[in-house]
Amino acid sequence: MPLWQTNLPDGELFPLVKTHLFSAIIGDILDQMGIRNAFLPPRIRALSETMIVAGRAMPVLEIDLPPDAPETRKPFGLMLEALDDLKPNEVYVAAGASPTYALWGELMSTRAQRLGAAGAVMDGFARDTAGILQLSFPTFAHGSYAQDQGPRGEVRDFRTPVNIDAVRIHPGDLVFGDRDGVLIVPREAEQEALARAFEKLEGENLVRVAIENGMSACEAFKKYGVM
Repeated sequence: MPLWQTNLPDGELFPLVKTHLFSAIIGDILDQMGIRNAFLPPRIRALSETMIVAGRAMPVLEIDLPPDAPETRKPFGLMLEALDDLKPNEVYVAAGASPTYALWGELMSTRAQRLGAAGAVMDGFARDTAGILQLSFPTFAHGSYAQDQGPRGEVRDFRTPVNIDAVRIHPGDLVFGDRDGVLIVPREAEQEALARAFEKLEGENLVRVAIENGMSACEAFKKYGVM
């Protein structure tokens, strides 16, 4: 039975998605479906080019603190609660802070990995990069920057919709990321998008073979409608 006709639980579906699909093919399908704001901005990149993430969004709302924030406040706001609330196959998705401090690190990766989380995506920086890479925990960020969140920001809420630029991210949306970018597939569009992505994958494989055998790009596109 073709992959897209199977009704698999997340724990079986996401490994197939990570193995067979890639961000470009999913993004092309979402464009065809009229979902044009799926990709997160290109500033959000994998810490390692080999990292791939596929999982359910667990959005986290970050805020910046004013310079005169009281020293007696609760450190990090609800960050530790959000981290501990991660479920298997979920992706910690942090948004809302200015890019002036790190939102993720090695110890957070260690805890998330222990809970079975799929990865972390943030509109900001990560730190403790060597430790994260050693864990091979899929982490997507602006890059590496060690300045601490502690006196500068906090988590105000989690499991709540957030925005990263024009992309709206709801709890449970599909998050997919690889070396070419990170995109969000709305939960209500997921089944159709994945089915069509797997179908397109078969078409691209046919086109690849045809071109390798000498067919022109124009001929291949006319015959298969894929390029």
